[in-house]
Amino acid sequence: MKVRLARPLGVLALVLGLATLPALTASAITGGEPDGEGHPNVGMIAFYDGTDRFRCSATLVSPTVVLTAAHCTLGTVGRTAVTFKSVIALKPPSPLPVAANPAKGYTQAELEAAGYHSGTAHSHPKYSDFTDMANWNDVGVIVLDRPITNITPAKIAPSKHLDTIPTSQLNKTLFKAVGYGTEVRKGEDGNRKPTPMSYPLLRRVAQAPGQKLTPQILQVNGNPNDNRGTGGTCFGDSGGPSFHSGYVVTVTSYGYTANCRYLGGLQRVDVPVVQNWLATFGVKAG
Repeated sequence: MKVRLARPLGVLALVLGLATLPALTASAITGGEPDGEGHPNVGMIAFYDGTDRFRCSATLVSPTVVLTAAHCTLGTVGRTAVTFKSVIALKPPSPLPVAANPAKGYTQAELEAAGYHSGTAHSHPKYSDFTDMANWNDVGVIVLDRPITNITPAKIAPSKHLDTIPTSQLNKTLFKAVGYGTEVRKGEDGNRKPTPMSYPLLRRVAQAPGQKLTPQILQVNGNPNDNRGTGGTCFGDSGGPSFHSGYVVTVTSYGYTANCRYLGGLQRVDVPVVQNWLATFGVKAG
């Protein structure tokens, strides 16, 4: 089973309204740890699709462009909210603003009044919507209404950067995933089954070993019980980056299980079909 790793905020508030406040020392994502200010150019985005409000993760890659996944941009109505705060909320409710007209989404004015950056979502024109592994193209951008000048953008990896890793070394290579996704841990209500929990809502980081590389996808092992790494991605981490050698090499695309303790699928951004499109927004690799 493949599942998209975007997450509806309305569902989060409903499910987690009954949860007790988790300790900040609890495991992050499916392992890992809170990021603090380790990656200040990784942010969280929120948006409406006309029926509900969703959140994803993203990366500032130029003063005016935020990189994320196409399934976090396709169908967006109105503006997208962007924040780079490391800690969003320790417990529900979410502090994110509610659009005055959810059917039309956020406006620039209401987001800026609430202290958020705003921008317009764009999806890769060849995004296959999870139907064609050979032409996945799960990449999107938010073009900001105002440039961000107090955060240094992350660098996109040079073309075919991941192809330089020998196949024999892929499962020994760690990729650093960053995002605002749900934390997987045993419940405090007596349920001992590891379950995605959404609070505290904060930026987290985990390192996952490579498992398989295709022309479009980097697959990693996100199980925290794998002693080669520290964990992986989960719901809400969609669109967030993974880093290798200091470069953004992927955005989080999908997972295989509902409890996020198995393989993760990451969309490559070091491939020409992605980099040529990013260049139309002034984003260059390297």
